[in-house]
Amino acid sequence: MERPGDLTARSGDVAVFTAASLGGLLFAPVFGLLPLLVPIGAMVLVTYGVTELGRRIPRLIPWRPVIAVVAGLLAVVETALPGTTVAGIPTGESVAVLAEGAVHGWQLTLQSTWPARPEPRLLAFVPLAVLVAAVLGIEILHRLRRPLLALVPGLLVLVLSQAYVAVTGVAAVATGLGYAAIAGLALAGGGSIAWPRLLKLIMPAVVLGTVGALALTVTDPLANPAYSLKDDQPVPLTEDSVVSPLSEVAYRSKNPAPQVFRYTGDTPAARRWPLAVLDGFDGSNWFPGGGFRRMGAEITPGPGIEVPVTRRQAAIELTGTSGPWLPGQPSPASVTGIDALVDEARGTLVAGRPMPSIHYTLAWWEPEVGADVLRGAGMAAGLQGGLGGLATVPPAIDELADRVLPELRPSFQTAVALERHLAENYRQATGDDLPTGHGWPQLSRFLLADKRGTSEQFAAAYVVLARLKGIPARLVVGYRAPERAEAEGARVVRNADILAWPEVAVDKVGWVPLDPAGAAKQSGSGSASGITAAVAEVRTQLPPERNLRNPELPPGESEEDEPVDGTDWAAIAIVTGIGLGGFLVLWGAGVPAVTGFRAWRRRRRNGKAGVIAAWAEARDRLRAHGVPVTAGMTVRDLAASAAAFGQKSIVDGLDALARSVDAALWSGAAPDVADEAWASVSTVRKGLGRRPWRARLRAAVHAGILFPPRGD
Repeated sequence: MERPGDLTARSGDVAVFTAASLGGLLFAPVFGLLPLLVPIGAMVLVTYGVTELGRRIPRLIPWRPVIAVVAGLLAVVETALPGTTVAGIPTGESVAVLAEGAVHGWQLTLQSTWPARPEPRLLAFVPLAVLVAAVLGIEILHRLRRPLLALVPGLLVLVLSQAYVAVTGVAAVATGLGYAAIAGLALAGGGSIAWPRLLKLIMPAVVLGTVGALALTVTDPLANPAYSLKDDQPVPLTEDSVVSPLSEVAYRSKNPAPQVFRYTGDTPAARRWPLAVLDGFDGSNWFPGGGFRRMGAEITPGPGIEVPVTRRQAAIELTGTSGPWLPGQPSPASVTGIDALVDEARGTLVAGRPMPSIHYTLAWWEPEVGADVLRGAGMAAGLQGGLGGLATVPPAIDELADRVLPELRPSFQTAVALERHLAENYRQATGDDLPTGHGWPQLSRFLLADKRGTSEQFAAAYVVLARLKGIPARLVVGYRAPERAEAEGARVVRNADILAWPEVAVDKVGWVPLDPAGAAKQSGSGSASGITAAVAEVRTQLPPERNLRNPELPPGESEEDEPVDGTDWAAIAIVTGIGLGGFLVLWGAGVPAVTGFRAWRRRRRNGKAGVIAAWAEARDRLRAHGVPVTAGMTVRDLAASAAAFGQKSIVDGLDALARSVDAALWSGAAPDVADEAWASVSTVRKGLGRRPWRARLRAAVHAGILFPPRGD
């Protein structure tokens, strides 16, 4: 009978189920808490009920794991897969979805943006893992009576959750303390135990958990992102998915009539519809970088955006071919109606699988920024893909970059000035004879000879010159928005609207589009608004090139202090200091520990081996203090060398050790003089202990004595 204030064996069951459930609920950053809470909670309740049923009907105990698994699976189906049942009864589809979730769900989740859509085929592997952990834990607890071992399956679920996304900060400390409490509860489950005793069991784990969490915080001062299995699981694309649409600019310009797509929605500022972001260049072709993931429930504003944003939305219907590329926006928030893949760093969308017709709804984040912010903004060199390689730059183009806007630091004003330089000194090609190509031969002809090209050459040339000037830039291919809507309110985008343009990375704003070819302005695509209007205002107010000045640096900085390569030298110094400090600590503690352990092992030998070990110990102690040791040196030779220390006890100890060695090696009776030999070693060590403290410190960390002397 249970006594007040005591815990019975049921506390062990509670600990097992809690440990398994906590590991599953830590997948909340991946799916959200509510989609996990219902199936995990229902499954835990029914499996706990099966455990209680076994207590009341002992003959069911041999069948308990089977009954628990079946009951748990039914709970998962009814809560997470209700759409696959008929009148609440599982079907073959239910089994198929469970199987797909168990086999492929973990990988599909890693290939998705987070939070992932809580689809059954993705979500199912989490409650299934909790079910397996709970059933195994209960069987270990009841059959083996090993409460801590019973928590291991639940701990493995926690490890799996942390491999997806690791909890940090207060959440990490709370999780560690929670598992410490669970361990104490499990230990109490072996029998009745009073609360004071339980607290004594839990407190050491609580203290260790807190100290461990604080230690991890101190050893990671830069707060580097934790490793996730997601880092190595992008969605593989077929070859045709990475073909650049940049090569289609001239062709579509010559065939302007065909429709590409149509859209309706809240798009007053959607002057451009990107298809592909190209930030890699090998001297011949531009190609997209990064990796693609399945679009999850929603994506937060893109990297580098710290200004306020507005959420906009449009319904899109593809009416023509554009390969796998889907019209999108630089910072997509969500896509519904299609299985889309997204490059989170670039915003590029592609179709996950071929479809006869494509209709989808796109929501995106649009930065709200004024001209006053852009005018004095610097560049965000850390954004991915902005300062990619340019292969081998032709010398003439390198010299041209040096002549363009000399002595100006990279800033948004510099980026706009470079745009103006191309717009004023080069002209847009028209007619049927349109230049094509975007490699070094075509760019050399455009920049140095013809000075005539399409938006393809203008955009590629801008990105090349910008990177040579230290401005992070990338090339984008897509479409400009048509000026007027059709009668039914939809806007129709045609081949004639194809456009290539550069984007520059602006500090706290993200990627900002520019128009060195003036193609968007020539199209007359409506009045500018949003970030487009802010860029237009900066462009209008930009002073002549001869009057351009570097923007003022923040207080406390100077030209000499400004980093030129974006390297965070402070972070490098911190990491280097921590690494050096850790190395010194390991050296200072490790060498004495190893030599002490070696002396202990030597001291355990007896007879002749013990005497030889004592001789080796004395020799190594003197080596650490700088006494030269050569091959073939005897104990008396070493005593003669050690006489330079001026410590008579060292010489006396070595003389006594020499007599012990002689007795052990040359005496026919082979007496056991190991104790006398080690007593001599103690005399030598006492003599060395009288040396100056600096000499003793150097000897204590002398790593050379960990290796035999030369000639041994």
